[in-house]
Amino acid sequence: MIEPAGTGQSTPRAFLHVGGATLARHQLGIALALECQRVVCIAREVTPPLIALQQEAEKAGVRLHVIPGPRALAGLVTANDELIVFTEGLLAAPQAVIALLEQGHSVLVQPIESGLAAGFERIDINHAAAGAMRIPGRLVEALGDLPADFDIPSALTRIALQSGVAMQTVPAAAREGARWKLVHDEGEAHEIEDSWIRLHMGEGEMPTPGIVLSRLGVLAIGPSLLHAGSGWGLVALGAVALMLLALGAGWFAYSGIALVLCAIAWTLRRASGLLERVEHDSLKIGKAPVSGETVLGWLLDLELIVVIVWSAPLPPWDSLLAHVFPPFILIALARLLPRVLLRGWIAWLEDRALLALILALAAFFGVLSEAVQVLAMLLAMAALLLSAGKAQITRA
Repeated sequence: MIEPAGTGQSTPRAFLHVGGATLARHQLGIALALECQRVVCIAREVTPPLIALQQEAEKAGVRLHVIPGPRALAGLVTANDELIVFTEGLLAAPQAVIALLEQGHSVLVQPIESGLAAGFERIDINHAAAGAMRIPGRLVEALGDLPADFDIPSALTRIALQSGVAMQTVPAAAREGARWKLVHDEGEAHEIEDSWIRLHMGEGEMPTPGIVLSRLGVLAIGPSLLHAGSGWGLVALGAVALMLLALGAGWFAYSGIALVLCAIAWTLRRASGLLERVEHDSLKIGKAPVSGETVLGWLLDLELIVVIVWSAPLPPWDSLLAHVFPPFILIALARLLPRVLLRGWIAWLEDRALLALILALAAFFGVLSEAVQVLAMLLAMAALLLSAGKAQITRA
């Protein structure tokens, strides 16, 4: 953590921020996923960002050592150890790096043309470094024969190759877009951020209205929230606040307004889930058994049922069960049908923002109860038609 982030900058490249976390924190996540026992950072001085990184490592049960140079490194690494080395400023998709380094000792490389253009170091006429390697710990002893001002990752790369450690080429697919970058300055970090967030939000989903709005919202304000440290939690809190407002509107029989608020709440809930995915996947943070997005999803479904039930007074000749039954069946079918639908169409049933807006439109026209029954019938017919062609087990 020595190289400055561009000309005239004093901040080391390791502490540039992408997706709300420093590049060093991204690398720490990969090290933790690879079950490293100790983490060693080479830095001239202990700074607040380095202290924060040390605290993150300690939370995960790993000791982080800060050393000034190679001689101290030789005292920490034994011949029986394995060493995983990252170049300062490397930002890479964790899944790709982990899959490559788990295969054993190797120096990760890439074609010379793409590597030099991206700012990586030349290794030979055909290859450039890729910024990561896994090597035997005994190779650290050779650092003692070198001058004091050399670059440790660069020196270890050459020592490893001279000692017979094999090269492993990073596949082209793993280097596409924001998946594998060497970030040099604040401008590059800012430029790559949107692509990095898109990468960890996931792609290929059907562009339903609620999904599109949630993704646009994350791309618009997600970086600011991640840098502020509030992340997905603040967005989830906003979803909860709107759900409470929707309950209040539903209680006073403003069912159309309540359903619109539910639609917005679902969009915020979806955005909070995307931000949570960015934080957890890109930093390799362990996930809770049940995510906040899942809990809010079930609560929103329950709230839709409650708002629909409150939308019309209960006649004296009718029972509460009969009043609850239509919206309950509608939501139950919306949850069950994705199990039999083709993958692409699941998103339309899971988009509660779209469903809530359709129901809100019906409520404004005074036909909410009828709309609930018609939608439930359509979903039931779809379930019957889709399951008719499925293979069944019959007795011989």
